[in-house]
Amino acid sequence: MPAVPTDPVALTEDLIRCPSVTPEEGGALGLLADRLGAAGFECTRVDRAGIANLYARWGARDAARRFGFNGHTDVVPVGNLDDWTDPPFAAVTRDGKIWGRGAVDMKSGVAAFAAAAIDFVTQTPPEDGAVILTITGDEEGDALDGTRAILDWMDRMGETMDVCLVGEPTCPKVMGEMIKIGRRGSLSAWITLTGVQGHAAYPHRAVNPLPAMARLIDRLAAHELDKGTAHFDPSTLAVVNIDTGNPTTNVIPASCRATVNIRYNDTHSGQSLTDWLQTRLDEIAQEFGVTAEMRVKNSGESFVTPPGALSDMVVCAVEAETGLRPALSTSGGTSDARFVKDHCPVVEVGLVGQSMHQVDEHVEVAQIGQLKAIYARILRDYFA
Repeated sequence: MPAVPTDPVALTEDLIRCPSVTPEEGGALGLLADRLGAAGFECTRVDRAGIANLYARWGARDAARRFGFNGHTDVVPVGNLDDWTDPPFAAVTRDGKIWGRGAVDMKSGVAAFAAAAIDFVTQTPPEDGAVILTITGDEEGDALDGTRAILDWMDRMGETMDVCLVGEPTCPKVMGEMIKIGRRGSLSAWITLTGVQGHAAYPHRAVNPLPAMARLIDRLAAHELDKGTAHFDPSTLAVVNIDTGNPTTNVIPASCRATVNIRYNDTHSGQSLTDWLQTRLDEIAQEFGVTAEMRVKNSGESFVTPPGALSDMVVCAVEAETGLRPALSTSGGTSDARFVKDHCPVVEVGLVGQSMHQVDEHVEVAQIGQLKAIYARILRDYFA
């Protein structure tokens, strides 16, 4: 008698009911460890600094071929509960959709690849192959102790993946239209210009940092970082905050602060952009007689997995299951693929992400089944 297929929809509902707002585990990884363990996966918790992470492997550590999946079960906060039509962790199914926090980002993706992996190893186990799942509870947070912690542990333990799929949402509007073969880098800079406070009626006795900041921000925002590259759109700089903390009209403030975020392609590195910003700050400080300070956080360098065997296999599987041939993209924000790429080649393929992080987040039920079918086909093709 054939085994009953693992239902990714029911697993999605069960995962949504786990209130795993970063950094809370909420029972999600425990649930997955139970399901995967029952299917013969060796499950190991790789917790670090209070963050829960799960490593699950079916097959031998030294298997000839080792296929990996990566994803996260942590979710962003729900915001105002009164704005939700249904409780955010109730996993209500209505109108062909499952509603709840994490429905699309990305408990449905985790459920789809877990279900595909369970069915694959229990129904058609590969000879001399291993299937590996790395699932973190720290993707939506600082991401210092999530996938990074798992990869650090794998390095110490001699655990490896030959290739990896990240199950983040990758489609803007239509299931199957896009996969990600890379991501832009992301760098944020917190800038402070300091002058001399004074009376607004006697500006010659003060050193006003506001004109200096206005000139600096204008120069940064107007600068063309690049024209794009073979796999990336042009890099962008967004001014996200300017503040003096000054509620009065008769005081020239002593300091002004601003924050910018740069999403950059493979023309740049975090260091080259930091150097460019510092040069602009030094110029402004000299021109206006202010002091300039800057704090920088580089969340991840840009990267690309060159089109080839892995992306071709994923494209063919998506096209076979959806009828669409997906575009190869590097658009969007960052993901944990930026860490996985240092371990092995990585591609992202997932659902439509239109409602992620929104109130009344939801996922199309039919898409979850499609995604499981895509992952199952990729597993079959990889081990064929």
